[in-house]
Amino acid sequence: MEAQVRYPELFLAPRSATEESFWISLGYFNLYRIAVATLFSTLTLIYDDELKFGAHWLDLFRYVAVGYLFLALLFHGVLRSREQFNLQLSLHVCLDVVAITLLMYASGGFRSGLGVMLLISLIAAAIVAPRRLSFLYAALASIALLLEQGYWVLGHDASTTDFLQPSLLAMGCFAGAGITGWLAQRVATNERLARQRGRELQTQTRVNQLVIQDMHDGVVVLDHDGRVVQHNPQAQRLLRAERLLGAEIAALVPRFAESWGGWRSGQVAAGAPANFSVRGRDIGLRLLDSGREEGFSVLFIEDTTRAREQAQQLKLAALGRLTANIAHEIRNPLAAISHAAELLQEDKHAEERGRLTDIIQDNTRRLERLVSDVLQLSRRDRMSAEPIRVVPWLREFLGEFVANESVPRGRFALDAARDLWVHFDREHLRQVMWNLLRNAVRYAHTEPASVRIIALRGFADGVELSVVDNGPGVPASSQGQLFEPFFTTEAKGTGLGLYLARELCAANRATLEYVNDMQGAHFRILCREARPS
Repeated sequence: MEAQVRYPELFLAPRSATEESFWISLGYFNLYRIAVATLFSTLTLIYDDELKFGAHWLDLFRYVAVGYLFLALLFHGVLRSREQFNLQLSLHVCLDVVAITLLMYASGGFRSGLGVMLLISLIAAAIVAPRRLSFLYAALASIALLLEQGYWVLGHDASTTDFLQPSLLAMGCFAGAGITGWLAQRVATNERLARQRGRELQTQTRVNQLVIQDMHDGVVVLDHDGRVVQHNPQAQRLLRAERLLGAEIAALVPRFAESWGGWRSGQVAAGAPANFSVRGRDIGLRLLDSGREEGFSVLFIEDTTRAREQAQQLKLAALGRLTANIAHEIRNPLAAISHAAELLQEDKHAEERGRLTDIIQDNTRRLERLVSDVLQLSRRDRMSAEPIRVVPWLREFLGEFVANESVPRGRFALDAARDLWVHFDREHLRQVMWNLLRNAVRYAHTEPASVRIIALRGFADGVELSVVDNGPGVPASSQGQLFEPFFTTEAKGTGLGLYLARELCAANRATLEYVNDMQGAHFRILCREARPS
């Protein structure tokens, strides 16, 4: 049993009562009627009865042909209403039966050969008419043929043996209507089935596109030569390419050519993962062969750096809750210690007390920073993201940072594209940038423009906000631990600054990463681009 599609109105357009193709077929059939009526009218005006049209009664033939043309034109205008299909079809067929029978009588009866045109009309009607109506039309045509021949027998003493030919044509009308209706029904059934399958395929394709576009992993379709023919937005973000379509994957991913050759030759099993580094970010590639003759392959791109971060977050979840509780418990004793130290410092008779109070003050400030960082970590989900215009915000932030940290303004260089907007919580962005600039100032040289702040538009509707210094950079042995909690190379540091900064970025659906692409340290924030409100 086939599963029913739930809520099809989300993807599929409602169907009308009568297929549009039926109306189109009826319109073409009426155009044929107009052409025949026009031909008959023109021939009798030019040749009179020389062609045997209207040989028995020329005036009747002309009047019927003109009336046939007029009614056909009238029907063509009514067809635009798209209402009462069976009624309009029946009127068309009845007009054909009456008009062709009268034309046949005016031309000398069945011997004129016009009776065959009734068969054409019945077959055309049977294509779009229900089975019962098709046989009704055949019956009407047969009655008209027999009545016309009967009039010649009764009114003009024609031989009764002449009934054989009209009878055979009447039988042909029933046979033609029946066979044509049966074939048309099969064609209509196949057409409906194909249309249904097409809608289901369209729905499934759209669902697949929505799922692929929202995947955390990148998906790339490669041709036989390793060129990209299709991809999702996440693949563009992970490969950090301005344009993927038509690009060679081996040129985008260093050292990929060897793995690609192994996959294509069969030396490496399809689906076996391979790890690479693209512009300072670790990714895992997994190739699946589609098995088609065209030779297309599907390449899955996984952000292994993000996977490690998620594993790290799971491990540290319990630790985060524990440290948050500890922070609340020790904050009040710290305040008491600080107050007592201030009282000791007021006693100026003992020099030793001054040294002790300095030690107490240093440790209490260090503990206070630790408590503040832990509390900020516990409040990272309390955010109010909003569109922020980057350039004005950075200028205001730099002014505040220079004033509070007592750093010369000339040490900073701002390189930002105009009209950039990011979607971020203002306070969270301030804390992240403050931490990055404080680290950059600590390790950078003292010459002007030693710390650069760069803001530019990234890939796939993203904004890159970078802090770059000209210091010694981060040693390769420490880069894997940069964002781990309580890891620090500073004697008085808490080891929570970069970890907290990354957590705040993650809460704002942004990414903080270290990029090992230059001599100094390069920290980059990948933000969501916002539209000005």
